[in-house]
Amino acid sequence: MEVGMQVQGPFTSCRALFRDKTRFKIKPFSSGSLPHGTATHFVSLAAWCNEYPSSTSGISLEITSSADFSKKRPRKLSNGRPKTPAPKGFVPKTPAATRIPKKQAPKKEVETVQDESKASRELTVDETSPVVENGSVGSIQSNETTVEEENGNMSVSAKEEAFLALKLESKENSRRQEVDKLAEKSLSEGVKMFVYPQVAKPDQEVEVFLNKRLSTLVNQPDVLVMGAFNDWKWKSFTAKLSKTDLGKDWWSCRIRVPKQAYKIDFVFYNGNDVYENNNQKDFCVPVEGGMNEFEFEDFLLEEKRRELERLAEEKAERDRQAEEERRIEAEKVAKEADRAQAKAEVEKRRAALRKTMEKAAKAVENVWFVESREFQGEGLVRLYYNKRSGPLAHSKDLWIHGGHNNWSDGLAIAQKLVQFKGKDGDWWYANVVVPEGALVLDWVFADGPPQSAAVYDNNRSQDFHAILPNSIPEDLYWVEEEDKIYEKLQEDRRLREEALRVKAEKTRRMKAEMKERTLKKFLLSQKHVFYTEPVDVQAGSTVTIFYNPANTVLNGKSEVWFRGSFNRWTHRKGPLPPQKMLPAEDGFHVKTTVKVPLDAYMMDFVFSEKEDGGIFDNRDGMDYHIPVIGGIAKESPLNIVHIAVEMAPIAKVGGLGDVLTSLSRAVQELNHNVNIILPKYDCLKFNHVEDLQYNRSYSWGGTEIKVWLGKVEGLSVYFLEPQNGMFWAGCIYGCRNDGERFGFFCHAALEFLHQTGYHPDIIHCHDWSSAPVAWLFKDHYVNYGLSKARIVFTIHNLEFGAQNISKAMAFSDKATTVSPTYAKEVAGNGAIAPHLYKFHGILNGIDPDIWDPYNDQFLPVHYTSENVVEGKRAAKEALQERLGLKKTDLPLVGIITRLTQQKGIHLIKHAIWRTLDRNGQVVLLGSAPDPRIQNDFVNLANQLHSTHGDRARLCLTYDEPLSHLIYAGSDFILVPSIFEPCGLTQLTAMRYGSIPVVRKTGGLYDTVFDVDHDKERARAQGVEPNGFSFEGADASGVDYALNRAISAWYDGRDWFNSLCKTVMEQDWSWNKPALDYMELYHSARK
Repeated sequence: MEVGMQVQGPFTSCRALFRDKTRFKIKPFSSGSLPHGTATHFVSLAAWCNEYPSSTSGISLEITSSADFSKKRPRKLSNGRPKTPAPKGFVPKTPAATRIPKKQAPKKEVETVQDESKASRELTVDETSPVVENGSVGSIQSNETTVEEENGNMSVSAKEEAFLALKLESKENSRRQEVDKLAEKSLSEGVKMFVYPQVAKPDQEVEVFLNKRLSTLVNQPDVLVMGAFNDWKWKSFTAKLSKTDLGKDWWSCRIRVPKQAYKIDFVFYNGNDVYENNNQKDFCVPVEGGMNEFEFEDFLLEEKRRELERLAEEKAERDRQAEEERRIEAEKVAKEADRAQAKAEVEKRRAALRKTMEKAAKAVENVWFVESREFQGEGLVRLYYNKRSGPLAHSKDLWIHGGHNNWSDGLAIAQKLVQFKGKDGDWWYANVVVPEGALVLDWVFADGPPQSAAVYDNNRSQDFHAILPNSIPEDLYWVEEEDKIYEKLQEDRRLREEALRVKAEKTRRMKAEMKERTLKKFLLSQKHVFYTEPVDVQAGSTVTIFYNPANTVLNGKSEVWFRGSFNRWTHRKGPLPPQKMLPAEDGFHVKTTVKVPLDAYMMDFVFSEKEDGGIFDNRDGMDYHIPVIGGIAKESPLNIVHIAVEMAPIAKVGGLGDVLTSLSRAVQELNHNVNIILPKYDCLKFNHVEDLQYNRSYSWGGTEIKVWLGKVEGLSVYFLEPQNGMFWAGCIYGCRNDGERFGFFCHAALEFLHQTGYHPDIIHCHDWSSAPVAWLFKDHYVNYGLSKARIVFTIHNLEFGAQNISKAMAFSDKATTVSPTYAKEVAGNGAIAPHLYKFHGILNGIDPDIWDPYNDQFLPVHYTSENVVEGKRAAKEALQERLGLKKTDLPLVGIITRLTQQKGIHLIKHAIWRTLDRNGQVVLLGSAPDPRIQNDFVNLANQLHSTHGDRARLCLTYDEPLSHLIYAGSDFILVPSIFEPCGLTQLTAMRYGSIPVVRKTGGLYDTVFDVDHDKERARAQGVEPNGFSFEGADASGVDYALNRAISAWYDGRDWFNSLCKTVMEQDWSWNKPALDYMELYHSARK
């Protein structure tokens, strides 16, 4: 008999298939084996039944043997499918059956399988059915595929397809039952939404169900879902819901969950303006088994990093293309200019040659002639000269020095004449090759070759000229000449631009290298307290912090705890949990390890004695900070406003003006926003102000105040011009009402900020002159629109305006002075002492762009540390020549200063005489505001110029170009100040390779390390010894330092030259001070 198998469609369960205990009867196989196929195919059925016992309960199998297996009979199976559309909301994705190629499956008769209660349906398998996805099974196509049966058996693939279909159908049925239960439960509890599966997992699908009847969309024809993942941060989506056959108005759609999801967020709406948003809480479904929130944030950061890299590459390409376009345009303009210049030059030469040709002759009787009256370019001609006709009558030898076309190519002919016997008189001749392109031949006669001749016959200073009649046509010559001039101009320009490019690139590289060295020095400056491994902290890496409590307030504590965060304590993850630090291998340090997030740009930390606090080491309130390299996030720029009454170079009186400009430029280079507010004096050097324009006007203090905006050294400067004439005094200082003038200006500056709505983070005021800003801000503006700002006050010199300084110290948030040593020296001052907790000493720096021997326009030879000896030698010779000193190799001491008691004028006088006693040269540049001191130095200058005029010169004025030449040409720069808050002279001297000789006070002590006595102190600061210093304020102190310096010059020139190289390579710019000020600014904002 044949095996009969009934299959109902659509499938509901395996129980339906075997409900009536269908019997299979199969004859026994001979030799105990199956004739076609293996027993495993039957075993698979048993295994499937074991896997789904609930679906196969009640099934009995009876096997009999009655079929004839010797015959091959093809048969067809029919896959049942519903003829009505599948219900919405439950239609799974269509599965794929195993495909049997048609060419291997010829059509056979279809054998139907009868069911006891229902009409049979043909079961067919569609060879194009899609794959099964996510464990769901959909409708099965009714197209027929012939399955070959051999000896009464179904093919292996057909059986497997049937079992797979059964299995999937069972799974779908199970799913349907679970969804039914969830729908009933949700409805009974009044829950309007559920998802299936109930546990969402990444990289899988979930089906979202909404009961429209329970929602605000009950009367809407359409229902859509709009959502995203991970708190609405990732991959937004919109999908339309379809009505399901669950009844009770359930609608559903499927959503694919990305592998990065930890939560699904969504709302329902009608496609327009009616929403179901879970009472404004939105719907959310957690996703399990994937990323957590922090891992997703890291993933986003990595994505952002890639995006930033892509954007940076695109920007670099755009910049490159724009630069190329600019280069092409500039090249075009330059070519046009070169062509115009060549034309102008040709016209000039043509006009000059015409005048020459008017004077030219073919011969002059009894003076000269040529053998051929008509000759052409490159021809050989014989030129005759009558020796007796001119001043060479008594010369032994005769030479012709010649050229062509009005000497256009200079001297091109040098030929000795020989005597000619064939003509009366004393005639001599030379065979001359006429240059190519010559229209006119030019020459003189001489008694010797070039460089050796003493007597000339130059035709009474008009030279000799002969027209060349058969030469190149004149128009063609000038066309060719123009091309030659044009090509020469082009080549000269290319060489010039290339030289400038190479020099600019070298300057940029040297600045970058120095900045990098300084940053490393900055990171290691606290090494006696802490350091990191690695030194350069990279975002996304792990860093180890080593801490030495012995040098801090935690000395002797039994435990040390690390407390940190990132990005100025504002990182999204908040502070790190306190970490107990463990002993390091060296026995002195303790250590801990920290993972640096990808979005870090700064690491912040302090140390404490206990987990919950206790005594803290927080660097005197400044905290510890280390910049992080390569982070995704960048530090937001601070908005900084300086209010001051001086600014170099437009309103410079002393060091305050230099500091204001240089500090502002350095901070701006760190990508912060810097603006300056300055009085609009009528004595400003407006030639240094770019793009000066009227900005606005406002009224305050009973007058109109006009505001002007311009650029000074790349900085935005607002100039305030009160119309009451308060700053139309022709000077910066020196008026009787200076206190009133500057007080008015300070109040007007704050009012300007208030009225314009500008909200700076930092307002920085300087010295007594803008000190009123501190208390005026706190009294009038901190509660009226400028509450965001913090006041930083810097003391440049405590000798002036002590009352204003004292009041500003009280009202400022942070205060500084211009060197650590000066801060200690004035700590006991009544204005300072009560406020030491917020008082810091930060060294000044110099602007390396203004003071740069490699690009200094006032020097004869530009130099770096690589060629410092040659550069300084050339500068010394130029200085000696300019001042009328003897050009000789002697030690030269330079002095550049204001002549005041503070600068140690009695020590300066002594040093001048001491240098002369040591056979050195001395140059002084400076003037005295006190007429008595000025006259005293005028008398000294007269005395020195008369007695030591070849070795001493005093220039009692201010001369900017001369100061550059003195810095470069001097071997030593003397700064014997009685007190010196910081001092810039010694810093500039070292920038030019000159060795400072200074008194140990204030900033001089902080920057000059004696080569004999300060080696340990220099090592602690991370620098090499760089000069000579003394302590006393008397002649013996000066002698001690100056004698050692001059003796070192005489006795060890190689050592001295290496010292010059060393000081040039030290960084005394604003690189480090700018970082210190940024730390201070951030500390003020805590």
